[in-house]
Formats: sequence, structure tokens, C-alpha cells
Amino acid sequence: MVRAVASIIGVPKESLPGEHRVGATPESVKKLAARGLVVHVQRGAGAAAGYDDAAYVEAGATIVDSVWSYDTLYKVRSPTLDEVASLKEGALIVSLMQPERHPGLIDALKAKKATALALERIPRVTRAQKMDVLSSQANLSGYRAVVEAAAHLQGFMGPQVTAAGSTPPAKVLVIGAGVAGLAAVGAARALGAQVRAFDTRAAAREQVESLGAQFLEVKLQESGEGKGGYAKVMSPEFIAAEMDLFRAQAKEVDVIITTALVPGTKAPTLVPRDVVEALKPGSVIVDMAAEQGGNCELTTPGQVVVHNGVKILGFTDLASRMAATSSRFFAMNLVHLTGELGKGDTLEVPLENDVVRPALLLHQGEVLPPLPVKEPTPQTQPVAPPNPDVKQEPAAITAPNRAAWGSTLAGLALISALFGLGRFAPSDFLQHSTVFVLACFIGWQVIWSVSPALHTPLMSVTNAISGIIIVGGLLQVGDGVDLASVLGVLAVFFATINIAGGFLVTERMLKMFQRGQPSSSSSGGHR
Repeated sequence: MVRAVASIIGVPKESLPGEHRVGATPESVKKLAARGLVVHVQRGAGAAAGYDDAAYVEAGATIVDSVWSYDTLYKVRSPTLDEVASLKEGALIVSLMQPERHPGLIDALKAKKATALALERIPRVTRAQKMDVLSSQANLSGYRAVVEAAAHLQGFMGPQVTAAGSTPPAKVLVIGAGVAGLAAVGAARALGAQVRAFDTRAAAREQVESLGAQFLEVKLQESGEGKGGYAKVMSPEFIAAEMDLFRAQAKEVDVIITTALVPGTKAPTLVPRDVVEALKPGSVIVDMAAEQGGNCELTTPGQVVVHNGVKILGFTDLASRMAATSSRFFAMNLVHLTGELGKGDTLEVPLENDVVRPALLLHQGEVLPPLPVKEPTPQTQPVAPPNPDVKQEPAAITAPNRAAWGSTLAGLALISALFGLGRFAPSDFLQHSTVFVLACFIGWQVIWSVSPALHTPLMSVTNAISGIIIVGGLLQVGDGVDLASVLGVLAVFFATINIAGGFLVTERMLKMFQRGQPSSSSSGGHR
């Protein structure tokens, strides 16, 4: 069943204090308008993010005083109860919902028979990455957490050597290596800090180390992999070992950044009072889980708390502090999501869509059951297991294929041609021609027998064969200046370049493989 809704999309101004983001930008308005959709933006909705009304009008939007009478709304934060009271009955609202933090929201939306699409419930699968607002905003929040830590730290993040003295790099501990944590690791490393990170998921090790940070682990082995890319709640024994690790690290580090979240419940306490008191005065804790209660025992959401000289930053608006960029990312996530809501100038709610259905908090005021699990498609021709009683004939792996027969026939033809030349051509010509033809034939065979993926390292190393050219060129250089001598000098010059370049390319490729390619960040944004 598919429910069609009106093609006009309303974008309200966010009412939450300190929220500067907006659900649509002039860039996203152009993309929606190109599809035939009409966008109405509430007056001043994008001003705090640096997008004035004139920019929206130029992009094709209409500026209005209120959008709550429209059938479709795109916004950032969960609607308040007063906003839901103004909502048109049966409307579609797309935003971060987080009903566990807003008592009464579900009942208010049900009373309006609304269709509520919760962006935080978009499944974290490969196909939905471009619609995942949690990941795009967590990436910005992780970067901003390092910026805020550097602003409050009483020193440099990177090492400094001056005439007045030198300072070592700041030591940063990042707890949780999801999207936000990896962004924090990368930003801190870029500022020159010495970074170490911890995560309960073993898969995070490679990602942390690829960014140049040290991965910390406890001696107790326990898998932290949970559903949806998040980490699961660990056992009491593991948590105790985890606390011991953090207490030891607190005596060394200058900055702690926590990103640990468990969906649908209070954030776990990972930095208790005694860990805070083990930090040096002037140290900084950035609690990115402050909005869900905080990972630090002393965190106060939205405030900066100072305890024994340690600053605990409980900011809940890290992404909003970069409103222009975060709004652009958020709005483009919504544009990609709109691609799942039908085609053309009409929006639809496809109830069988594997991305939209899990994110539907309500559909026309009703809670829908989850989609049934699809059975894997059976093979059209199932492969029968081998019968041990039937003798299997070995594969003819030595049987020549067409390419082998063609090469053989070509070789016989060349030998016949050389034999014919030998009866009429001078002996010197025959000798040099034979060497040239055989070299081409063998080189062709060598290259085409190797996988194309290995051509570059193969050719770069085998450029050493150019040494033969150098020897030949030196033999041609005589006492006088004639054509043979000039050609010999040129041959030596270009062959030398070929050899040196080949080995430089090989060395560079080996270094690249030794470093390893950075892994893509895990789809789980937090723990």
C-alpha cells in the first residue's frame, strides 16, 4: 500500500533554543524543485545558518509566515507539543523524532493521524548511507568536539618549539570509535595531538590505527558488536576492566572525548568522579553524549562544569555550532530520502520500502508492524553434492586453450620467416633480427600471462632489463662523433631514466601497501 501526499513541502524555523540548523538549504531547494516539488520556507528559517530568505527565493522557494498547514514538513528537531497542535490532520512530518526524550509526542501525533518519519530510525545499511543524518551530523560533531577542546585547553594541541621554550603534544583519549569518534581522532591528529582511542568493537582497531592513533584494549576478551552498527551493552566484568583502563589513562591524558551511546536508553557512565579527579588541572572533557545523560558522571547538559580545575563540556549543539555545513549535509540527506518517496511532483509513502518502513514511527496515526523478513531466493538449478561412489574425472588443466594454440602457431610462423631470411639476408642482419623478434615475442608472452592488476609493479621492476640497452649503447659509442655514437648516448640516457623511474615507482607502491589503505568508517555512529 502506498499513500500519496501533496507535493508542497513546508520547512519551518526550528523552535528549540540554540538550534541553528534548518531542514532545507537553497542548494537542496533547487534539487527538489528540479523534480517538480514546491518548497515553502518559513520566514527567517535559515538565517541562523547563514541562508537568508533572498537565497531561498532565488533557488525557487516561496517565503511564508507559517508552514504548519501544509501536508508535508521537513525539519531538523522533533516537533514540540504546541507545534503538533498546529499540525494539519493527516500530514507527513519528516524529522529527528526521538520519542523516548519527548513524553507525549507519540500520543499527540496519533491524535492528528499524522505520518511521522523518524530520521534516526533510518536503517544503517549500505543503500541508506546517503540518507543517514545521524552519521553526517556525528561526523561534524566529532570534529567540533576537538575544536571546543582545543579552545578550552590551556595549551597547544600539537608540539611547539619556540625561543621561549617547547611544549609536547597534548594527549587525547577518544572513547568510542564510531563515526563521531573517528572524526574526533582525525581532527585531533590533524592538530598534532597524540591520540589514543578505545572501542568495545574489535573492528574499530584497523580504523583507528589507519588514522595514526593508538588503539587501546582491555585484557578481557568480549565482543562488543551490536545491532545497527552500534556497540552492545557489555558485561559487568568487562565494564570493570574498562574503568581500570580509563583510570590509568586519566593520569596521562590532557583531553577526553566521549561518544558512547546506546540507542533508546541513557548513555553509559564511563568517566566517573574518580576518573575526573585523576586528571590534571586544566584538562578538558568533551561529553558528546550529554543530551542522553552523558558519559561523564559530572556532566550537566548544555553547560560547562569545572571540577578540581577540570572543564567538563556538556554541549548538546555541537553540530549546530557549524550550522551552515551541518544544514547542508542534513538537507542533502533529506533530498536523497525524497528519492525514496515516489517520483515526479508527488510524494508517496511506500510501505514496502526497506528504508522507509523501518523509519515510520507512525502511519496515519497507527503503529505499523515491521516488514516480514524476505526469504532468500532459491537457486534455479541447485548444485547436487558430489557422489562419493562416482569417480570424478580430473580437470584437464594442462589442455591448451585457443590463446595457447594461437601463440604456438604465431611462433612457428616467425621461425619459418626467420629461416627464409637466413637464406638470402646477410648474417649480421639475421642475427640482430632474430634477437629482436624473440625479445618482442617473449615480452608479449610475459606481460599477457600476468593479471592486469600486477602490470604496474611488474613493469616497474622489469625496467631493470633496460640495463641491457645501456650496455649496448656504451658499445656503440666510439671515438668519433657519428650517428651510431649519438644514438648510443641517447640510448644510455633514456634507459637510465627508465631504470631510475621504475625503481622509484616500485618503492612508492611498496610504501603505500605498508601503510595500508584507510578503512571506511563503521556505520555505527556511537557506542
